[in-house]
Amino acid sequence: MSVFSLANKTAVITGGASGIGLAISKTFAKQGAVVHVLELNLELAESVIEEIRGSGGIAHAHQCDVSKQKKVIDVIKSIEARSAIDILVNNAGIAHVGNIETTQEADMDRLYQVNIKGVYNCILACIQGMKKNGGVIINMASIASSVGISDRFAYSMTKGAVLTMTYSVAKDYLDHGIRCNSISPARVHTPFVDNFIKKNYPGKEEEMFAKLSKTQPLGRMGRPQEVANLALYLCSEEASFITGTDFPIDGGFIKLNG
Repeated sequence: MSVFSLANKTAVITGGASGIGLAISKTFAKQGAVVHVLELNLELAESVIEEIRGSGGIAHAHQCDVSKQKKVIDVIKSIEARSAIDILVNNAGIAHVGNIETTQEADMDRLYQVNIKGVYNCILACIQGMKKNGGVIINMASIASSVGISDRFAYSMTKGAVLTMTYSVAKDYLDHGIRCNSISPARVHTPFVDNFIKKNYPGKEEEMFAKLSKTQPLGRMGRPQEVANLALYLCSEEASFITGTDFPIDGGFIKLNG
């Protein structure tokens, strides 16, 4: 029997066409899941779907703004018309740099809509189906959910909410065969990091990349595939005894810094 198999499983992955979400989409498809990628950018999602199909996987693209509840519910219903949803990965999220004084009201509202309401909308849309059949929910939190990070006021607030939503859902749906866990990455090398460095430190990209990498005790950033591997384990039958838990994947950041 294949270890960590997702054969005959249907997985919904928000923000599944870039960064960590892209690695999760590809990994789940490789392990046999039928993958549904929810993305704001449909063109980007469709390019990922073609890549997955070209490698022998099964995947579908859906344009979806996770902050819009009706849109989320409609998309989930369309997926459930094909098959029950076994796995939901709430990966879509946006970042913000700033302390409370430099965080505008519009910034707070924008992060709330995607990082908190988006997770709420997707779980709400999937929960009735999962109550009938069981399922697994993975929420992408952050080390910022658990420790203080400089200039991440609004972002930390939203990821703290993701963490506590995870605990609440895990507790409330124990009797329905629904497992809910969260993953808390530290800094992971994604296109977002490269674009951030390029925008804010032009001409010093290599220097800043090295400096940011060294903030992790292991001396490097995480890789999207490493986070995807953890998500795969948590969604597999091998993790059937795990629920209501946050999993840092942080190169030692939480426990070994300072």
